[in-house]
Amino acid sequence: MIVEILIALFVGILAGTFTGIAPGIHINLVALLLLIISPSLLQFTTPIVLAIFIVSMSITHTFLDFITGIFLGAPEESTAMSVLPGHQLLREGKGYEAVRLTTFGCYIGLILLVLVIPLSLFIVPAIYNWMKIAIPYILILASAFLIIKEEKGKKFLAFFIFMLSGILGIAVLNLHVITQPLFPLLTGLFGTSMLLTSISQKTKIPKQKITPMLIEKKETGKTIFLGIISSAICAFMPGLGSSQAAVLGTSFYKKISQRGFLILLGIISILVTGLNFAALYIINKPRSGTSVIIGKLMQDITLNHLAIFCITMLVAGSIAVFLSGFFAKFFARNIDKINYSVLSCIILVILTLMTLILSGPLSIIVLITATALGIIAIEMGIKRIQLMGCLIVPVILYFLL
Repeated sequence: MIVEILIALFVGILAGTFTGIAPGIHINLVALLLLIISPSLLQFTTPIVLAIFIVSMSITHTFLDFITGIFLGAPEESTAMSVLPGHQLLREGKGYEAVRLTTFGCYIGLILLVLVIPLSLFIVPAIYNWMKIAIPYILILASAFLIIKEEKGKKFLAFFIFMLSGILGIAVLNLHVITQPLFPLLTGLFGTSMLLTSISQKTKIPKQKITPMLIEKKETGKTIFLGIISSAICAFMPGLGSSQAAVLGTSFYKKISQRGFLILLGIISILVTGLNFAALYIINKPRSGTSVIIGKLMQDITLNHLAIFCITMLVAGSIAVFLSGFFAKFFARNIDKINYSVLSCIILVILTLMTLILSGPLSIIVLITATALGIIAIEMGIKRIQLMGCLIVPVILYFLL
């Protein structure tokens, strides 16, 4: 049994490495394929072994996923907001530092996770029933706060973009003929829109420097505090992801830097990923695609299973730190040797093909529409966090109606 667990853990790390550095390949897709072939696999192993593979893959993926978001501009929901400060550092020749900052944040989040989960065992069940009632109102307040925080003269435009993305999200999530509807939606809003903008602006990536990250100890302490508070809320709050939690957290501290934000996003991403798995035991509800798959593989999650998940996350995360550093150096040393416009075009083609394969022909319409909306937000100078209305508005309506 121990040998099987170790094999599952290290194969999960390999799978998470692949999904992390390959644009457009999501861990939900791998987990879904695993569920499909699980009847055959369960003849030779047990559900907990398959679950360990998924947990290990998810943690590793979270560490490495920032690399493609920063260097290639192919983000997912959890890394969408890392693209802006990360891309700015990339243009300054500091893409490697940007990745190391998110990696540092992820590892801090991993350590905090071991401390937060035991507390969640006592606190969350006591307040979860109240939270379910308050969910839509908290989401409304959080969204209104983010809109108010926009620059003067752009608040109405921000509200307009937020509502447009919300309408698009409602339409897409109710198109049952499209499988994996979030893929073309989020790819268009945050990925292809930025890639097309970079192509039109003829963005050139300068030679990257392999330099250590620069961050003040005081700011690190601030980001740790914000990470714990923000992730504790959004991990059990549908519709609020890592990106929104990071932006909400930084809104209370006006002086947090780009580097501090990247650390914060790393902290929150790992905490949310880990707490999603913990939620299977704490509230008996999955909060992510991968945790849904684990819930289907394992009908009864016990405290022992949760302890095994925690150990798996610690081991996978510790190894992922070194993997992230290796691949960040590789990308940093080679990205300036490539014509970025050509690279952007290649990634556009890959993302379009992935959309076709994962979501079907009709998803191209979603991709084009979402891309257009993303470009409008960029051209208007509206913070792209408003585009997350595509998830928040449907969740609000779900709980209110």
